[in-house]
Amino acid sequence: MKLCFALILFLAGTASGDIEKRVVGSKSCGKQRQYHVKIDSLQGGKSCGGALLNTRWVITASHCAEQQVKVKLGINNDVPFFKKVKFFFKGSSKKLEQVIKTDQQFAYKDEEGKPHDIMLIKLNEDVSAKLPTIKLPPEDCKKPDLKKEVYIGGMGPKKAGSEPQEDVRCAMTKMSACGENDKPDAKYHSDEGTTMCAFEPGVETCHGDAGSAVEYQNILHGIIVSDPVDKCANTIVMLDICFYRKWIDETMRNK
Repeated sequence: MKLCFALILFLAGTASGDIEKRVVGSKSCGKQRQYHVKIDSLQGGKSCGGALLNTRWVITASHCAEQQVKVKLGINNDVPFFKKVKFFFKGSSKKLEQVIKTDQQFAYKDEEGKPHDIMLIKLNEDVSAKLPTIKLPPEDCKKPDLKKEVYIGGMGPKKAGSEPQEDVRCAMTKMSACGENDKPDAKYHSDEGTTMCAFEPGVETCHGDAGSAVEYQNILHGIIVSDPVDKCANTIVMLDICFYRKWIDETMRNK
């Protein structure tokens, strides 16, 4: 009787969406992905990931910002507790949480003025050069071939509208062909030259995982732009970093 009651409670939780929804099929990143950045809207209701490129710049999806946001860095760093306390009293911890205004957010627009779902964020202050960053591919890079293994991560919440988790989760998926509906939000331009997809049974991204980095051979090759609200995304939609590689360098150099 008790077993039947427990089963009923489990099924009820599943139907109501209470079962944990984050990077489905993932595990704790451990010491990996220490470059991961958390981005939260100050207006609430929007949470994303990002990646630290260097001491001053973060890359994410455009739809993750376009308003004042709080950027939280060093969330997955392997730093002892007492060292974190030391940083706090020295004031260094303030650099790890910065409020970024819209004039420090640079979204890509093509020659026709169409926006793409990729953005660079310039921090108010340089962070420590000891903070781990992710490496960019060379300018002449190409997107990974179909069926190649790529690695994703994020810290999506249990369900849309709930508070995000405080640990970063990692998973492996594989490059796949994009379907007709596998693209960024309609307000952003998308075509075969900019968009790529990944699919692996049992691996999904959820609300809160957009903007996070896609790694191929330990190098940044994509940004997740899938932004599911009520359910997780089975085919993961990404923007191809290689298409934007020159723009990334020019923006960081000139802004």
